[in-house]
Amino acid sequence: MSAWVLPDHIADVLPSGARHIEELRRDLLDTARGYGYELVMPPLLEHLESLLTGTGEALDLQTFKLVDQLSGRMMGLRADTTPQVARIDAHLLNRRGVTRLCYCGPVLHTRPAQPHATREPLQFGAEIYGHAGLEADLEVLSLALDSLKVAQVSGISVDMADARIVQSLLAGTELSGERLADLHAALAAKDGPALAELTRPLPTAAREGLQALVQLYGDEKVLLEAEKVLEPTPLLKNALSNLKWLSSHLDGTPVTFDLADLRGYAYYSGARFAVYAPGASDALVRGGRYDEVGAVFGRNRPAVGFSLDVKAVVDVVAARPLKAAVRAPWGEGGDLRAAIAVLRAAGETVVCVLPGHESEIDEFHCDRELVNSAGQWLVQTI
Repeated sequence: MSAWVLPDHIADVLPSGARHIEELRRDLLDTARGYGYELVMPPLLEHLESLLTGTGEALDLQTFKLVDQLSGRMMGLRADTTPQVARIDAHLLNRRGVTRLCYCGPVLHTRPAQPHATREPLQFGAEIYGHAGLEADLEVLSLALDSLKVAQVSGISVDMADARIVQSLLAGTELSGERLADLHAALAAKDGPALAELTRPLPTAAREGLQALVQLYGDEKVLLEAEKVLEPTPLLKNALSNLKWLSSHLDGTPVTFDLADLRGYAYYSGARFAVYAPGASDALVRGGRYDEVGAVFGRNRPAVGFSLDVKAVVDVVAARPLKAAVRAPWGEGGDLRAAIAVLRAAGETVVCVLPGHESEIDEFHCDRELVNSAGQWLVQTI
């Protein structure tokens, strides 16, 4: 095997793709800033216990681990940025009121999330800390939808669930971590026979409620059906009420509900959402409420947010047109160099043709050229 062959599900990004990704990255960060979110840049690696404490087994399995040659301690390459942002909120900022933070950087996965997915997503996300009300949930969901609109994703739809629904059905029961993980997987896969086997030892109300969840997916009628067939605990009522309120504020965006959906990381604690679009093999965006995520860092306060992979978004939208550039001759003359500098300062891309390469075509679309006319350098249409 050639030494320069990359590992499976790891790829170079070539100029046209990199340009689109970078332009979108800037647009997404500008969109978040328009909502009042401040940019943070957590490190790509840190001590393993900081990355994984309280996040659950799924994130542990997705995290590359290595030994720090300076300290001898185990370190991890982040597989998700939310735990790091929670640490920043708890220990470095430590503000009393609301904190809005956003980020955009690579994460690394030991395994691809989907058969053809990359193991090096470029994760963009936004999070609010310090507000327990539904207003924060709605703001995060609105920002997620606006982010996809900025990316020119069409045909988007939202699927909603709430982690507290399953929690309410399992209240008072005792399940091992392994059995609980299997139960969550059976619910997500809507595997009725496996669910029946896993819930056999549970009380009747819990067993029947969990089995009913497999059928509770679809439009808003699902919420009405859930009120009829699930045990009406205060936790369940609050979860269903929150879903109704959030979905009623989405201004025409198609909304569905899948009350058995528990995919994603274990730190979700309330309403959660996934955003889908034609051409994507899985959700482009996942987010929701995770009020417990900061507890392991000594500061347990409300939190809600979302994340997406910029590379995955680029894969489902049309390529952006190249910004037209100006072709210029190469030369040492001060007047030529000054003319080029003025154009670049004005935001133009100026490609200087190096000697002997006049017939070559490069990545940029040059629709104008800089020519000398009567002793002056002028831009003319090609």
